[in-house]
Amino acid sequence: MRTVVLSVRAELLTQRRNTMKSSAKDQAEGKFHQAKGKIKEMAGKITDNPKLEAKGKSEKIAGKVQEKIGQVKKVLGK
Repeated sequence: MRTVVLSVRAELLTQRRNTMKSSAKDQAEGKFHQAKGKIKEMAGKITDNPKLEAKGKSEKIAGKVQEKIGQVKKVLGK
């Protein structure tokens, strides 16, 4: 009986560790996309590639939007 209880408890703790709130996930992914966009933008400037620079700018903006969505979700408690 005790072994079953311990295994269930261990499983629940593992699930809690692997679960991230959607607000935190949005914020993290938003920051990641901002960084990725900035790298693309800089690469576009260095290589004189306006398409890559534009893609970087758009990805950076999308990352900012996603991060703001995460902040709003956090305030609303979702």
